Amino acid sequence: MEAIDQIFRTIGLWFSNFLLNTLGLPVEVAGPVGILVQALVVCTFAAVTFLALTYTERKVIARVQDRIGPNRVGPYGLLQPLADAIKMFTKEQTMPEVADKMVFQLAPLLAAIPSLMLFAVIPYGEGMVASNLDVGLIYIIAIGSFAEIAILMGGWSSRNKYSLLGAMRAVAQMISYEIPMVLSFMGIILMTGSLRLNDIVVAQLVPFLLLQPIAFFIFLITAAAETGRSPFDIIEAESELLAGYHTEYAGMQFGLFQMGEFLGFYAQSAVLATLFFGGWRGPEFLPSWLWFWLKTWIGVFIFQWAFRTTFPRLRIDQLQAFCWKFLVPVSLLNVFVTAILVKFVPIVEIANGVVTGPLSKGIGGWLMTIAIYLAANALMVLLVAVLYRGEVRRTVSQFEARVDSGVSPAPTPAPKVTDREAVSA
Repeated sequence: MEAIDQIFRTIGLWFSNFLLNTLGLPVEVAGPVGILVQALVVCTFAAVTFLALTYTERKVIARVQDRIGPNRVGPYGLLQPLADAIKMFTKEQTMPEVADKMVFQLAPLLAAIPSLMLFAVIPYGEGMVASNLDVGLIYIIAIGSFAEIAILMGGWSSRNKYSLLGAMRAVAQMISYEIPMVLSFMGIILMTGSLRLNDIVVAQLVPFLLLQPIAFFIFLITAAAETGRSPFDIIEAESELLAGYHTEYAGMQFGLFQMGEFLGFYAQSAVLATLFFGGWRGPEFLPSWLWFWLKTWIGVFIFQWAFRTTFPRLRIDQLQAFCWKFLVPVSLLNVFVTAILVKFVPIVEIANGVVTGPLSKGIGGWLMTIAIYLAANALMVLLVAVLYRGEVRRTVSQFEARVDSGVSPAPTPAPKVTDREAVSA
């Protein structure tokens, strides 16, 4: 089992020895060649994953809606993603005559590349991480921000008002939801005392989902908003803004935007598995990298089923109010309570790869720690429910009053301003 568990490291060492000893390449040449091959492998894996995600998403949504989904190209429609890829590569790529050509062409690349860079710090198995950075979580946050720049570049360079409005709305959404996402990381950082993703996995003798359920749901919601998944997909709301920031894109340029979105939520699923599902940890009858892969696809299924096919799309004012009036206060409360708990009930201590603390003292320590943290989370949920009950009741009563009076429950439109009034103002 150890040989299977370390199969990727074994292949990497074999390739390095092949370059150095068999081909006789000097270290100065073998090093860059090895890096290029690794990058090619990652890009190939990303492309295959993108194709698989497009297939599974259509199949999952079809099953939920009592349909069949792709079933024409290949057995069970398995070759449908390949047909879509061929179509994307062969379609004509158009560009508005007044567009900023360099920025217009650069935006799709910046949308896809950051999603690939996220995989550099994610531990795929025991001892299998490309770069075990000391600030791995900060790296994930920083790289994720590149997508906002790409979206703004695509909307602005198109010289299309609908695209620009869609880009501005998308950036406002993503910046807002980054704040509670970062705060959801804080509880885990307080418990482990490390920003390394591999250290966080090693510390999960018990999955942090059981200790930080509120942080788990906050991250789940904010990750869906960051990647533009439904019900937070108003950044490309067809009924309002055509196709949003990528209205003017066609062919493989549009495909790169889609690739960035799909790989983005796959990477978020990998982060979800790393932070809350125990990462590569699992019973030894399966290799560690297979446990990580299975947990990541559980996250993918949650995004595809629990979000895309369940909740209706939000309005922009509802979306921003939900973030600033609910998620941010709740995430701050979770950080405050977790800091108090860690002070009196520490989880683990990591020193030279050795884990100590209550979670390392057997089932008794596990049960006691889980009970304390779950009780604290339950009290936080109760407190939030009491605080927001009045606000919810007031909103519902206002809605019912407008319906009973025969007035449309939609917000009253602003009065029109004539040209003369605008000039005088």
